[in-house]
Amino acid sequence: MGAAQDRLVDGLYGLGWAAVKKLPEPAAVALGHRIADFAWRRRGKGVLRLESNLARVVPDAGPERLRELSRAGMRSYMRYWMESFRLPTMDPARFGTDVSLKDDHILKEAVASGRGVIVALPHLANWDLAGAWVTGHLGIPFTTVAERLKPESLYDRFVAYRESLGMEVLPHSGGAAFGTLARRLRAGGLICLVADRDLSASGVEVDFFGATARMPAGPALLAQQTGAALLPATLYYGDTPKLYGRIHPEVEVPATGTRTEKTAAMTQAVADAFAQGIADHPQDWHMLQRLWLDDLEERSA
Repeated sequence: MGAAQDRLVDGLYGLGWAAVKKLPEPAAVALGHRIADFAWRRRGKGVLRLESNLARVVPDAGPERLRELSRAGMRSYMRYWMESFRLPTMDPARFGTDVSLKDDHILKEAVASGRGVIVALPHLANWDLAGAWVTGHLGIPFTTVAERLKPESLYDRFVAYRESLGMEVLPHSGGAAFGTLARRLRAGGLICLVADRDLSASGVEVDFFGATARMPAGPALLAQQTGAALLPATLYYGDTPKLYGRIHPEVEVPATGTRTEKTAAMTQAVADAFAQGIADHPQDWHMLQRLWLDDLEERSA
């Protein structure tokens, strides 16, 4: 991507961000549906990949069902963007009423214990809104990691946006993030990591909907190294404007085995929790990229 195209992409995001924030909520919802349906009808690479991924999640779905799911998936994905654009202007009081997480006492008790907490989430529904609920409603600051985007100015926009909501954001690239996360955990802090897609090519192989995928080792390694609680969380949209979800039970460090074996077992347990949430609400899984190893190998062949 050249410098001129970088500036264009950043400008378009900035324009959309500013415009959506000013729209009444019903108008923003309607606009999101129109954009999602337009993208879905075009049948681009992202939509086709989404359908391919959904076919693994819902293996008994025929072509018509998959198209319905992918259309709902694109609407869910665009809802994420519309909500996220509007989050900085949302009344913080709404975080307590617009977000409902089952078993949130698990998170609260783990944070209160002072041992540090790692929340691992998949790309389900709106993880930014869930983060705003943690900072704005529970009053708990946390640290997260963001994939570096191009152009750099676009990445800076996302960092500034998330920091405005009370999050500390570390760049994914570079080796410093792991050490900083470990220090936050040893101090009794909370970190939240989107962890259903490995960006390093050095993740852990897991069985995921009957095929092999690779997921980040970081959450399991951090839990072993710091003694922090590792809590998977899954989110979904209902028929109302609210965001729903669940805090899953702690993934404990196995009593025996090498570090590699413990990491593999813990990462598989996280993947199993993710699979449960995704299977229950497949239309809210925003995975428009290749994930399973045989799909990645197909691309590199």
